[in-house]
Amino acid sequence: MLTFLQTSSSSNIDLLSWLKQGLGLLVIGICFGFFLYVILFYALKYFFRRSSNEIGLLTINILQTPLLIIFVLTALKVLIDSLDLLANLSLIDNILTAGVVAVSTYLINQLFTDVISYSFSKYAEKTEADWDDVLVPLVQKTAPIIIYLIGSFFVSQSLGIDLSGLWVALGGMTFVIGFALRDILSNFFSGLVLLIDTPFQFGDVLTLQDGSVAVVKSIGIRLTTLYLIDNHCDLLVPNALIENQKLINLSRPNSNYYYTIIVPIRADSDPNQAIKIIEEVILSHPDTLGEINKKLVAIENFYRVTDKLLESKENILSKKESGRQRLIAEEKVKVKLEEIKKAITELISKIKFMEMEGLDSGEIRAIQGYYLDIARMVGLEIVSEKQKGQRLLSLKESPNMDEDALISLLRIWYRNWQYDPDLFDADQEILENEWEIKINFLTKRMNKLLQQIVNANQGFSETKLDDYVGKLWKWIEQRFQTYALWQSPKIWMQNLDGGGTVNMAVKFFVDNIKLEQCQRGNRIRSDVHGEVVRRLRQAYIIR
Repeated sequence: MLTFLQTSSSSNIDLLSWLKQGLGLLVIGICFGFFLYVILFYALKYFFRRSSNEIGLLTINILQTPLLIIFVLTALKVLIDSLDLLANLSLIDNILTAGVVAVSTYLINQLFTDVISYSFSKYAEKTEADWDDVLVPLVQKTAPIIIYLIGSFFVSQSLGIDLSGLWVALGGMTFVIGFALRDILSNFFSGLVLLIDTPFQFGDVLTLQDGSVAVVKSIGIRLTTLYLIDNHCDLLVPNALIENQKLINLSRPNSNYYYTIIVPIRADSDPNQAIKIIEEVILSHPDTLGEINKKLVAIENFYRVTDKLLESKENILSKKESGRQRLIAEEKVKVKLEEIKKAITELISKIKFMEMEGLDSGEIRAIQGYYLDIARMVGLEIVSEKQKGQRLLSLKESPNMDEDALISLLRIWYRNWQYDPDLFDADQEILENEWEIKINFLTKRMNKLLQQIVNANQGFSETKLDDYVGKLWKWIEQRFQTYALWQSPKIWMQNLDGGGTVNMAVKFFVDNIKLEQCQRGNRIRSDVHGEVVRRLRQAYIIR
C-alpha cells in the first residue's frame, strides 16, 4: 500500500512538472509569436506605407495569414515533440508536418504569382522590351502548376507515403513526353530567347528570307505572329524557325529606310544637269530626308501655289504647309540636341577633372548642379520628397517647361507630323505612342543618372560618372536623332546599258516606313520616281 501511494505521488509530481514545462513553452511561444506578428504586420506595414513601397506592402499582405498558420502548426509540433506526448502516434506528427509543407507551398505560390510577377512587370516597364506582355502571364500560369506539383510530393512524403516508384515512373514519363514534345519545347525556349534578346519587338518591320516584308504583331511563347504587308494576312511562324532565320530589321536603329531607284538617261545628255534635277525632286518631297534648309527652299519652289485647306477636314494643312511646319520643328529639335550635346560634353570634361582625386560632397553637389541645368534644357525639374527621414530627389516633367525645351519641341514636331494629309487615322496614335514612349524613357534614364550622381561617393560609382553621362547621350542620340549628313540623297552614274542610255542609281531615305500601313515608303518611292521621270522628260534628258 505504501509503495502504491509513493508511486502515485511520484506520478502526480511528474505530471505537474510536465504541465508546468508545457505551460512555460506555450507562454514563450505565444509571446514570441505575438512579438513577431507585431513586427511583421504592423511595424513593417507602417514602414512600407511611409516609403510608398508597393511591393513590400503586397508581400506583407500575402505573408500575414499563411505565416500565422505555419507558426501555430510548428509551435504545436515542437511542443508535442518536446513533451513526448505522441511518441506512439506518429501519424499526428506527420499530419502536422504535412500541414506546414502544404501552407508553405501555398505561400511560395502566392509569392511567385503575385509578388515576383508584379516586380517583374515593374522592371519591364523600365525597359524597352515587351517582357511584361508574355513572360508575366507565363509565370502566373506555369508557376502554380510546378510549385503545387513539387509541394504535393513533399506533402506525400511527410505523410509517410513511399514515392520512390512514382519518381522512377515520373522520370520515364518525363523522358517520353520530352521526346514527343521536343518541337514544342524548342519553340518555347526559342520564344524565351527572343523575348530576352529582343532582336525585334511589336511594330518592327522585318524583311524575311524569302524577301517578304512583315510587321511584328506579337511574340508568343510558341509562335511569333507577323503581318505580311503585300498579302494583307497574318503569318504564324514557330519561334525555333524565327530564331534560325536571317532577318533584316528595317526599324533598327530607327524607322527611316533607304530606297533605291534606277533612272536611265540619254548618254548624250548632261549628267550634271540630270543629277541637279533628281536632287531637287528628292529634296522637294516633304517625306524624304535631307538637309533641312535645302528642303525648305526646294519645297517652296516646288509648291508654287499654296494648297488650300482640305474641304472635308478643315484642321488638316496642305501637304506643302504640313511638311514645311514639320521641317521647321525638326530643325529646332536638331538645334536643341546640339545644345544638349555640348552641355553633356562639358559635363563629362568637368567630371573627369574632378574624379582625379576622388569626389567629395561639394564636388558631387557641383556636378548635380551642372546636370540639373541639362535637365532643364530637356524640360525636367527636380522634385524633393521626404521619405524615411531623408530627402529624395527625382526628375519630373516641368508643368511650366520652356517652349524651347527638348520635350516640348519633340511634341511640337510629332504633332505637326500628324497633320500630314497622307497619314491614316491609325497613324495619329502610332506617332503619339512612339514618341511619348521615348519621352517617358528619357525621363527614366535621366532619373537613373541623377541617382548615380547623388550616390556617387557610395560604392564604385565615383569613377564611372563620366561613363554614365556618356551612355546617356548615346541613348539620346540614337532615339532622337533627326537627320544626319550621311542620310542626304546619293546619286551615282552606272555603266551604259548598250541602248544609248546611262543608268543613274538614286538612293534616298524616307522618314518613317511604319506609317500608312507600312506602305509609306512605297508611296514616297513612287512619288519621287514619277516626278523624276516627268522632270527629266521636260528637260529632254530621258526618252
